[in-house]
Amino acid sequence: MPRAVRVFDDRKRAIDFRVPPERIVSLVPSDTLSVAALGRAGALAGCTDYCELPADVVARLPRVGGTKNPRIDDVLALRPDLVLANQEENSRGDVEALAQRGVRVYLAFPRRVADGLAHLARLARILGVEAEAGAKALLGRAYEEHRAAEEARRHAPPVRAFCPIWMDPLMTIHGDTFISDMLDLCGATNVFADRERRYPLAADLGRAAPAPRAQVGDRDVRYPRVTLEEVVARAPEMVLLPDEPHPFTEEDADAFRALDIPAARRGAVVRTSGKDLCWYGARSVEGIGRVRELVARLRRGEGPGA
Repeated sequence: MPRAVRVFDDRKRAIDFRVPPERIVSLVPSDTLSVAALGRAGALAGCTDYCELPADVVARLPRVGGTKNPRIDDVLALRPDLVLANQEENSRGDVEALAQRGVRVYLAFPRRVADGLAHLARLARILGVEAEAGAKALLGRAYEEHRAAEEARRHAPPVRAFCPIWMDPLMTIHGDTFISDMLDLCGATNVFADRERRYPLAADLGRAAPAPRAQVGDRDVRYPRVTLEEVVARAPEMVLLPDEPHPFTEEDADAFRALDIPAARRGAVVRTSGKDLCWYGARSVEGIGRVRELVARLRRGEGPGA
């Protein structure tokens, strides 16, 4: 007899499953990969235009639009018994519209690598595969990769890193983000970890007084817009340019190589995988090791592929 499962999503909402879901629409590219990695690709009924992996799985799936603008009617037409969403990637209005139509929505919002691995474990429970050999092996490897990274971090001095997420305007990450925690776990210190986004725009760029916190309200302050002068002042020893959400180019890299910063002098301005830095869940199982190796190479003064 199927076992009833209750999980809590990252909004602390209880969601009950009497049987594992059979028709899942994923509005989160990393979740699409995680469901497949846990052995339940057959349960995926639809995904977003930005879902890329696994390529053979997403090639057969109906697309329902972007993460920020999914077509709600197309989602509903797929008759999902579960929609996977993310508080940051998907809009509140779309999530609420689905819930109001009676769709069960699981909302994730991991801000730490460990949170993303815990989310993967909850997905395994939801899918009813937590006792299966493949899922157990994946989760076991996930926790071992995290443990090994934590242990290694204790024995090597951290490297000061700058990781922008957009070029024009230049935007980066606060310490309360998944990417920042991934860097920290892998031996790099985010040089803008203490820098919140200020409102209005002129204040964020240092040209006006910032609005008081009460006026900012619940707006996200974790992605500040910064100037090149601020980057120079923070003196990063490495600059990591991910290929998503903004696809940084060699021209962008050259702009940072021209700055008077340790990273430029050390040849440590590199383009790298955004998925390894920001996709939580199954991708992190491999991503942790790759980011660790990249940081270690740049610490030794080697190129990313040396």
